[in-house]
Amino acid sequence: MIKGYIFDYGGTLDTGGNHWGKVIWHAYERVGVPVSEALFRDAYVHGERTLGRNPIIKPDFTFRQTLAQKLRLQLDFIEASCPEVSWAKHGEKLLNDLYARTCEETSQSRSVLLQLREHFPMVLVSNFYGNIATVLREFSLDGIFQHIVESAVVGIRKPDPRIFTLGVEALGLDPSEVVVVGDSIDKDIIPARQAGCHTVWFKGEGWTDAPVDESQAERVINSLSELVEI
Repeated sequence: MIKGYIFDYGGTLDTGGNHWGKVIWHAYERVGVPVSEALFRDAYVHGERTLGRNPIIKPDFTFRQTLAQKLRLQLDFIEASCPEVSWAKHGEKLLNDLYARTCEETSQSRSVLLQLREHFPMVLVSNFYGNIATVLREFSLDGIFQHIVESAVVGIRKPDPRIFTLGVEALGLDPSEVVVVGDSIDKDIIPARQAGCHTVWFKGEGWTDAPVDESQAERVINSLSELVEI
């Protein structure tokens, strides 16, 4: 019997299951940033690695501030080879576009989470920068989870299954009584299974078009609202 839930955050609660790289690329398309997808992808990877290696994001940074840092790193990288692209020219438009859409997605996620909370305790397990508590408050998601396991705080990152074990322990349940919901087969579903949990893959647009082995997950959903029906 299922007695509790573990949720991923990025790509699950804030993008409708879509990879953040693709979400940002589509914003570049909407805003009309004159850059190839190949160069954007290099810039995205550069930005993520820079943020992962350096304490740029502070605990009190909102998501809007975090997103601004990501975009600035990307645009500065692109500007080095494409002078017609810059933060000054495109940054605010991208930031406003993406932030508005994130507000919409997190609002929808909040509605589902509040319904689930009536029946199940929930824990958040996320690879994040140390400011997830600030971000949750920003989107009115604070107080929903009885515990938060954040990689920057506990020193363990997905896909290490131990981070899900910490989530299970926070719930006070046996792994077989817990369902993990995430958007990544590699970082969420496989390690959650290794930790002994049940799994639900929130299927969205991936970073690549490579085929994904959906059989790794016990259940596949295309909308978070399907969890209420389950």
